[in-house]
Amino acid sequence: MAIHFQRIIPAKQILRRILPSLESTNVPKGHVPVYVGETQKKIFVIPISYLKHPSFQNLLSKAEEEFGFDHPLGGLTIPCREEAFIDLTCSLNSS
Repeated sequence: MAIHFQRIIPAKQILRRILPSLESTNVPKGHVPVYVGETQKKIFVIPISYLKHPSFQNLLSKAEEEFGFDHPLGGLTIPCREEAFIDLTCSLNSS
C-alpha cells in the first residue's frame, strides 16, 4: 500500500495561510475551520485528521482546482453541497 504525500503538503500550506487569519475564532486544538457550500457558505470545524482521508483528499483537490490557494473567504473553502459534506464527515466520524 503506497502512501501519497502530495495532497498532505498542499493541505499544510493551506493551514499555514488560514490559521493566522482565524486567530480570533475559537477553534479547538487539533481542528480546522472550513467553509462549505456551492453558493452560500457555512462554516464547519473539523478534526485535522480528516484532511488525510482519501475521500476528504478528493474534496481538497476540487477546492484546489476551483480556488487554487487563494480562497475568497480567507479560510479553506470546500465547493460541495452541504449535505454531501455532512454525510462525509459523519462517515469519517464513525470509522
